[in-house]
Amino acid sequence: MSNTSALRIVWIYPDLLSTYGDQGNVLILKRRAELRGIPTEVVRVNSSDHVPEQGDIYLLGGGEDRPQILAAERLRADGGLARAAARGACVFAVCAGYQIIGETYGDDEANPLPGVGILDIRSGRGESRAVGEIVADIDPALGGGRITGFENHQGRTAIGPSARPLSTTVVGTGNDGHTEGAYQGQVLGTYLHGPALPRNPHLADLLLSWRVGRIAPLQPSWGERLHEERLAAALRQ
Repeated sequence: MSNTSALRIVWIYPDLLSTYGDQGNVLILKRRAELRGIPTEVVRVNSSDHVPEQGDIYLLGGGEDRPQILAAERLRADGGLARAAARGACVFAVCAGYQIIGETYGDDEANPLPGVGILDIRSGRGESRAVGEIVADIDPALGGGRITGFENHQGRTAIGPSARPLSTTVVGTGNDGHTEGAYQGQVLGTYLHGPALPRNPHLADLLLSWRVGRIAPLQPSWGERLHEERLAAALRQ
């Protein structure tokens, strides 16, 4: 954890990257930490602000093409997120955020643009848009389990040798029709909306464990019920 007594959750650029209700990821992390007696502090960082380097978990959400480009440019110029990741902070990025923390991503005309460079992925634009429910099996090295969410993107993502796929797709497209998301150390990205962490509370717990170590299990509640409901609905489709 950071030098303060609280777990610092840093929400990056909600003014640019919060198209699909991504504040839910902030709220569920805070709630599941506090249910375990872990104090939290949420730091909201708009695109006009510097990114603090002493956070514990950094969250990036989805966004449209132009805000995505602006967010990538400002994050690269600022450097705070890259320095935080280099010292071992956890980063969780969704869709547009997932693409821009990679080495390169594509703009709205499929031109490659430089990303932040903290995850060994390269993203471009596919011929068709991926829209709908997605189900995938998490890499067993992360504890396994099945995740579910909603994808709405035209991106296609190739994973380099320094990163690993987050999961293997069962339903939906994800990166390329075979894998979904990627991780490298404590940097993790995904195309899953929903938002991702309320729909997959075990994924939220994985992020928390990366920062605070072993955490006590919680009694199943609405988050687990939502996960099972959406998983069953997606598999029926």
